[in-house]
Amino acid sequence: MNTIASLPTLRVAVLGSGTVGTEVVRALREDAEELAARSGAHLQIDSIVVRDTTRPRDPVIPTDLLSTDAEAAVAGADLVVEVMGGIEPARGLIRMALSRGASVITANKALLATHGPELFEAADAAGVDLFFEAAVAGAVPVVRGVRESLAGDTINRIVGIVNGTTNYILDQMTTAGMDFDEALAQAQELGYAEADPSADVDGDDAAAKAAILASLAFHSRTYLDDVPTTGIRNITAEDIEAAAQSGHVLKLLAIAEQRRDNGLRGVAVRVHPALVPADHPLAGVHGAYNAVLVHAAAAGTLMFYGAGAGGAPTASAVLGDVVAAARHRATGGRGPAESDYAALRPLGSEHVRTRYQVRLQVQDKPGVLATLAGTVADHGVSVETARQVATDHGQAALVLITHLASERALGEMVRALGRLEEVVHVSSVLRVEGH
Repeated sequence: MNTIASLPTLRVAVLGSGTVGTEVVRALREDAEELAARSGAHLQIDSIVVRDTTRPRDPVIPTDLLSTDAEAAVAGADLVVEVMGGIEPARGLIRMALSRGASVITANKALLATHGPELFEAADAAGVDLFFEAAVAGAVPVVRGVRESLAGDTINRIVGIVNGTTNYILDQMTTAGMDFDEALAQAQELGYAEADPSADVDGDDAAAKAAILASLAFHSRTYLDDVPTTGIRNITAEDIEAAAQSGHVLKLLAIAEQRRDNGLRGVAVRVHPALVPADHPLAGVHGAYNAVLVHAAAAGTLMFYGAGAGGAPTASAVLGDVVAAARHRATGGRGPAESDYAALRPLGSEHVRTRYQVRLQVQDKPGVLATLAGTVADHGVSVETARQVATDHGQAALVLITHLASERALGEMVRALGRLEEVVHVSSVLRVEGH
């Protein structure tokens, strides 16, 4: 057995020194002996790439290792840890690292969801690792679970809360009665949301993660552009209240499923707010936590739950990948390569079956419900529940929850309802999941 002192040394370049990068550096320095024992190699930080070397930083960051020359840092590294984010220059630097034989660990979900296949091909060509556990759900080991632990099973469906910011906002709207703007402001104060929260509240962050999970689960390349996405900007206090009255909780869900529709087999991926029953496992996910349910043929339903954001939790996932990649460098072997043999095509919303909750403002007069019921039936949709509450000025609020139907039929039904004279306006349309 090798002693710690006799272990080889691997040079590490860290690209980025924000919240996550700082925590990665902290662990690499403070837990150096533990990480060496686990990986079989000393992990020596050679450079930390930043935009501005003069900016004040956490004392754990050695100023003598700061550099603005990313290419030089990559050229001299055995392991490259990319936590800078964005598409470029991250994409070019990762390609350069892989082509030079360095293993790469990245937390960059947007990059993987748009350019993942070319990076996986570059890693395969060089015979090195490309790991990305931190790209989905922070510290929650769902990537490794899907990619490795369930590699011998058939995954049929994944549904989860994969964005902590939006979950915090919706949770505060539900439990504390806040409106959207108030909950968002609080999330920003606590550091859960960026100054520009668009990627989170518009659903783009969750969509990138959904594309990555779909690619892994269904062995088929799935890109960000394949994921229809609706964010939470338009969610109102009235939506939250209506959800509660029907026994539901509103969550932003990422859903990926393998489907067969009229003999056509493919992958349907989507991100949208949805009502889940109050007793559903995802309904109890509070704050900025993440949770992912994986439905597999043999294993059944598995739930991955934990901290989905923050410097330390995300760094934990990064460091797990660092140890794995370092072990392969020191003792031989490689992690799993891209698996895209199934080559399933992306399926559009016309192949998706779901349920809707539709809130309408209607005229409060006899025969309205009968007219609406006829319109719903004309589109091949049946109603599970209907709840009407009288309001002012001879109007009533009507809430319909449908049975399962195609997304296309439901969309056409809503448009037809909106054209009826009896309907003052359609207040909101939300999907219902989890039944």
